Amino acid sequence: MHVNRAGRARSGLAALSAAAVLGAGALAAGPANAAAPETPAAPAPAADCSTAYRIQQTLSGGTTWRMCWHYETAAGLVLDKISYQPKGEAAPIPVLTTAKLAQIHVPYDDGSVEYDDLTGAGFGQGLMPMNPGECPGGTIKTVKVPEAWNPEQADVKGLCVTTKARGHAYRMSEYQENGGIKIREAQGKDLLVYAVNQVGWYEYITEWRFQDDGTIQANVGATGSLSPGDYDAGDGRGWPIGKGAKDYATSHSHNVFWRLNFGLDGSPKAKVEQYDSKISPPARGGSAPSNKTTRTKVDKELAADAKTMRWWRVVSTAGKNKDGHARSYEIVPGPQAKYSGRPFTKHDVYFTNYKKCEQFASNNIPNCGAGGGRSVDKWVNGQTLTHPIVWVNMGFHHVARDEDQQPMPVHWQGFSLAPRDVTAMNPLTPADMADENGQPDQGS
Repeated sequence: MHVNRAGRARSGLAALSAAAVLGAGALAAGPANAAAPETPAAPAPAADCSTAYRIQQTLSGGTTWRMCWHYETAAGLVLDKISYQPKGEAAPIPVLTTAKLAQIHVPYDDGSVEYDDLTGAGFGQGLMPMNPGECPGGTIKTVKVPEAWNPEQADVKGLCVTTKARGHAYRMSEYQENGGIKIREAQGKDLLVYAVNQVGWYEYITEWRFQDDGTIQANVGATGSLSPGDYDAGDGRGWPIGKGAKDYATSHSHNVFWRLNFGLDGSPKAKVEQYDSKISPPARGGSAPSNKTTRTKVDKELAADAKTMRWWRVVSTAGKNKDGHARSYEIVPGPQAKYSGRPFTKHDVYFTNYKKCEQFASNNIPNCGAGGGRSVDKWVNGQTLTHPIVWVNMGFHHVARDEDQQPMPVHWQGFSLAPRDVTAMNPLTPADMADENGQPDQGS
């Protein structure tokens, strides 16, 4: 129960069934998206869903993103059938079959409580309405909230779809024969899709950014208020808030998980690879250290940790770019404050083989059967990866400060998916440089 954080006990959460959780897409999206299927469709001119649940945006650089969306009881916003079509590509390139939050785990430093905000505290039922000003230049879509706390507020104008400038997409200088400098630069543009869910005193902004260069960013921003019920007597596990050192806000963690079901080039049968680089001292007579990068094929389920000069990519088995290179997306974690208190939070990335019942990283609602376990760490058991699911865990340790009141500024945590060989060149390459693939113009 969220007595302290919400200021009141919320009941009925334990009654959420697997059917209610997995079937919420039908309730939200209507017949055109009733099954919320996870089997990727072949590339199509538009996402395969009804108009109300379709997002399609062509950005100023010529890139088009397409996707469907639906809303689930526990997970909240879910994006489906995400495809990317940069200029010069004849058809959309399928990237993700589904993408969603998989848990927000919140343990308190004093050991008194911990919460699973998605599956134990009504995250999905707490969708908040938006003001027009917080979706500048965009559209706020109406969301049907399954099992809303107040049935009269089941239809919420709570999903923002807009575009936003992000600064330089690229910049390069070319020296001219007359001694002048030609500057090539472009300002990048993002498609921004986000919703706000309230859990207790916190409000979580679930944000997805789709860049014109093919990058996908997933972020969660926590804002709202510090809970007045979280103040303690000052046992060293909090921070003094207010006059003197009388009231202490209890420190806690936000461990956010995402679940990614890839469908690169329309197939779920992707491969996973891990890359590690090792720097060695200069060889005898050498002038600089050397650096060797090795590739490891991840054939079995894996619980993995980020390290310096380590990265992973999910590789298509169904398509290649115009250079004949397999398309892939690289996982790029953001700043991490890893929480070691629970087995499922001890690793940064998990690769598991697809199983329909495995939906939430902890306190999983669907029943996975005897021995199935209720958290992602239990699902890494040596199975061969034929249809990999990627779980990304990003932690934030919230030690409160005076500036957290009132209201609390947004603190962000998240990761990126960077395209690697999805296109043969930068998708924003100017037309007069298109012939420089593999052989840049070095000048005269």
